[in-house]
Amino acid sequence: MPINILMPALSPTMEKGNLSKWLKKEGDKVKSGDVIAEIETDKATMEVEAVDEGTIAKILVPEGTQDVPVNNVIAVLAADGEDVKAAGAGAASAAPAKSEPPKSEAPAAAPAPKAAAPAPAATPAPTPAPAAPAPAPSASPKAAPAAASNGARVFSSPLARRLAKEAGIELSRVNGSGPHGRVVARDIEQAKSGQGLKPAAAAAAPVTVGPSDQQIRALFKDGEYEAVPHDSMRKVIAQRLSASDRDIPQYYLTADCDIGKLVAAREEINALAPKDKEGKPAYKLSVNDFVIKALAMALQRVPDANVTWTDEAMLHHKVSDISVAVSIPTGLITPIIRNAHSKSVSQISADMKDLATRAKARKLKPEEYQGGSSAVSNLGMYGMKQFTAVINPPQTSILAVGMSEERAVVRNGKIEIANIMTVTLTCDHRAMDGALGAQLLSAFKLLIENPVMMVV
Repeated sequence: MPINILMPALSPTMEKGNLSKWLKKEGDKVKSGDVIAEIETDKATMEVEAVDEGTIAKILVPEGTQDVPVNNVIAVLAADGEDVKAAGAGAASAAPAKSEPPKSEAPAAAPAPKAAAPAPAATPAPTPAPAAPAPAPSASPKAAPAAASNGARVFSSPLARRLAKEAGIELSRVNGSGPHGRVVARDIEQAKSGQGLKPAAAAAAPVTVGPSDQQIRALFKDGEYEAVPHDSMRKVIAQRLSASDRDIPQYYLTADCDIGKLVAAREEINALAPKDKEGKPAYKLSVNDFVIKALAMALQRVPDANVTWTDEAMLHHKVSDISVAVSIPTGLITPIIRNAHSKSVSQISADMKDLATRAKARKLKPEEYQGGSSAVSNLGMYGMKQFTAVINPPQTSILAVGMSEERAVVRNGKIEIANIMTVTLTCDHRAMDGALGAQLLSAFKLLIENPVMMVV
């Protein structure tokens, strides 16, 4: 019996991936552990290994295809002793009509004809929502859609969507018990027995949605803009941070930190760094390395802030894993310094350089950028004095670091010049009340202003 090769879920949050390259072709024999393809997720390009032995009978999803849903059949493997041609023919006849690369999708995003362009203030057309995506290759006729029948999105967990699809339940009819009405797995289980379902009229109630692509494009003249399609990373960033702003009650705390002692210590440490035969220093610490260390130690000093919120429980972490925002050409990624509280600043610096280099080459493993209880976003090198950052779920806080600059301060009734750095802590109010967030920021301020305390 032919063996289906599925689009793998390379991370807990992955829903779609781009099949960037096939490393095997039809007719090639493979054994367990052979690398057969490269899959591009929103953050990295990863190799996919075969889990069974046999011969590749048919490739159903060509390389270069984007947004392939997880668990869709991408190829068929004929087991040892099986008729390869028969397996390939059977797979071809069962394949959906639309399995072409996304090149055919580009025209769908083209500007609407000029004659049909509505006035900017016009009321949206009755059903102007973007065209529904083509069904997944393995979807059955009664598969549940991920949106209401009127085109409005239904917020649900990936597991809930899969269970609803398998049971043939329309998500828009399910009462969500998760945060802000999100549909979760337990809601689908209840819906199977007829419980927790909305009345048909309620499920079809109109929901306000934003303007469609066509309505937005109509506000601008043809030829005066270039439409650059979103890549998978930008789409995921938009989805995750929109959900963060919508679902997480966030508040902000700001403090000015006098980093005069830190600047002096950093200069002295870098000057005394051992050098190799070529005169290259063993390390060159940055202010950001000290920031990571200080935040990690602050989380240890205020353990109730070193947590992750879930619907059922609060996860109290024993270690401080700190994500650090790194800008790359295609967007943003947050590699994690694991156990940052127990590492020296020089080790944090070395780890950060390695992670940043591999992040820009999109070679990070999922476990290297997923998780963490807090994060650092530093825009000081761009001259930003102060800013606020959006929490990246499932983390419960993020520290926005501005530039350090000389400012006039008053000490003992006298005006003096001090090296001040402004930081803003964004907190998840579900997990951390204001007083607790203030304790965390105060602990950070004490450590960053007195760097000698980080080596005790």
